[in-house]
Amino acid sequence: MRERSGVGVVCGLLALLGALLTGCQSPSGGVAEDGRLGEQTTGGTGEAVTVSPAPTRPSGYGAVFLAVGECSSFGTTSFTEVPCTGERAAARVSARHDGTVRDGPRCPSTTDFVLHISEQRPASDEDGDGAVPQGYACMRNLQPPHPGDPGGGGGPRTIVGDCVYGSGDGQVRETACDGTGRREPQYKVVRAVAERADCPSPTALYVRLGGKRPVGCARPL
Repeated sequence: MRERSGVGVVCGLLALLGALLTGCQSPSGGVAEDGRLGEQTTGGTGEAVTVSPAPTRPSGYGAVFLAVGECSSFGTTSFTEVPCTGERAAARVSARHDGTVRDGPRCPSTTDFVLHISEQRPASDEDGDGAVPQGYACMRNLQPPHPGDPGGGGGPRTIVGDCVYGSGDGQVRETACDGTGRREPQYKVVRAVAERADCPSPTALYVRLGGKRPVGCARPL
């Protein structure tokens, strides 16, 4: 009772002195916790990462978890939505789509990695838990290296300027053009065309790129 009376006296004095303060206000009620994704199951540099959301709360940084322009932290077991200006921010969402990568739009060509977000729809919302639909976020690192850049040796897409090596059974995989990857580059994609016949004469390998120009013309290194 003494504390409440003291607050009333202070407010009254302030009002009589010309309303130096507009009123006595209480602090804000709290800060919502970050949305958090669950255990990482697959991935590596330049590869897509599949994660399943653990019980989450709205992040407070947007209505959609990891919406375009928002940032995530890096972790060994989880990815958390964080403010892009914070020291924990590591990658920014360049595109965000519902559904699966196979059925949805393609990520931008210089995407460094993809976060596959599993659907979460809690039965109740008493604790502030938010529903997260199945989707995927195309991520771009805030700082180098950028494996999704041409010749970077990774990323979810193979683009012009990337280097590849034969992995057997007629398959090729990306590797860094500067030789810093685990495998030495054998071919470099120099052009993207609609059909194989459009490739230049020195082409030694055709790489599937997808999109409107699905054929990559690669020359030996």
